[in-house]
Amino acid sequence: MELLQTVLITLFTLAILVSIHEYGHFWVARRCGIKVLRFSVGFGKPLYRWRDKLDTEYVIAAIPLGGYVKMLDEREGEVPEELRHMAFNNKPVGHRLATVAAGPLANFLLAIIVYWFVFVAGVSGVAPIIDKVEAGSVAELAGLEVGQEIVAVDGEATPTWEALHLRLLERIGDSGEIEFTVKYASSDLTYSSSATVETWLSGVEVTDLMAGIGIELYRPKLIAEIDQVVAGSPAAVAGFKTGDIIVQADEQPIAQWGDWVDYVRERPEQAIAVQYLRNEQVLNSLLTPERKIDEQGQAYGQVGMGVKWPEWPPELRRDFQYSPVTALTASLKRTWDMSAFTLQSIKKMLMGLISPKNLSGPITIAKVASASANSGLSSYLSFLALLSVSLGVLNLLPIPVLDGGHILFGVVELITGRPVSDRIQAMGYRLGFFIIISMMMLALYNDISRL
Repeated sequence: MELLQTVLITLFTLAILVSIHEYGHFWVARRCGIKVLRFSVGFGKPLYRWRDKLDTEYVIAAIPLGGYVKMLDEREGEVPEELRHMAFNNKPVGHRLATVAAGPLANFLLAIIVYWFVFVAGVSGVAPIIDKVEAGSVAELAGLEVGQEIVAVDGEATPTWEALHLRLLERIGDSGEIEFTVKYASSDLTYSSSATVETWLSGVEVTDLMAGIGIELYRPKLIAEIDQVVAGSPAAVAGFKTGDIIVQADEQPIAQWGDWVDYVRERPEQAIAVQYLRNEQVLNSLLTPERKIDEQGQAYGQVGMGVKWPEWPPELRRDFQYSPVTALTASLKRTWDMSAFTLQSIKKMLMGLISPKNLSGPITIAKVASASANSGLSSYLSFLALLSVSLGVLNLLPIPVLDGGHILFGVVELITGRPVSDRIQAMGYRLGFFIIISMMMLALYNDISRL
């Protein structure tokens, strides 16, 4: 069921992004007088099709991993004399450039609209309070201390975990100083300090940026208090109820939920003597975890319990409300920042400052899409907007077969007054196809390696 949900959410997300991208091409082509032959969502065998009054065929195809807009073009077949003026290749270069650029621009517009809805609904986060500093780390060299709140990095405000994460992401592969601005909870005074880094986190797959600078952020202790018991599960059979707190397993203390999860996972089909609290009364029970198999084929135990998540202290919560006007400004800035960050990351990867291990493919996208959807509408919409920005930026790269490659050929034609020769274009398309396939294979390899 979980796999099916992941697949459906991923296909739904791709359908939105592809449809918006292709509709951008379609909308501008129509207004430039270019005849659109087909608008397809998906590839392969058509599952459903219909035509409009301008004889454009709309298709929903069997392989929902992309889409395309097919326009009338003399380079792809015979064109009747009476329709030659509507062929893409016979339109002025300005019309062709606008049509090609419209796809990525539609993705940016989608991101702006989605971010606007997110900001109007309100954005919440948690203040980044240092809970631990690792000896010899970047954080210790910068003089950061337990209990401090990181309020800015390199002069950019970091009111939440997410903001801090984004600021640190921008510094991956950099050399020089990282400046931290901090304050204590009991004071409004801020202090600035810095540490020097050399190609920070270059050449490694980045999984934890906080560990990269040598800190752990404060989070409430997750005690082993049960918030959910699955009907018919081993936990239900053993008599556990919502509100019970696990304190011992086989006479070993259970200090937090992670201890309990690890203990259960290591003991499939092994009876566990559990001591727990219910309304401050100590009770005992015998619990036998079910045997499950993970993605690597390893057995693990599962009992059918859910943890009660602790509330964050109110003083650590950061809530931001936007009016429709300020939300538009914020959404424009967020789209711009994410576009710049994507380009910067590509540049650093080409320069070898960011490991290609960080390149993600369809499996990672599917996992994150599913996880964000499970985290709530706001989380999913933010991820959708980020994907839309990434798709827009990547399609504008000057690589033949991408929209950016077509734009490059169009700009050359605009400057020289004559189109790029068919031979050079064909060579460019072959090179572009090789680059894209290589990137896709690397991303897929990284995904499989992470599994």
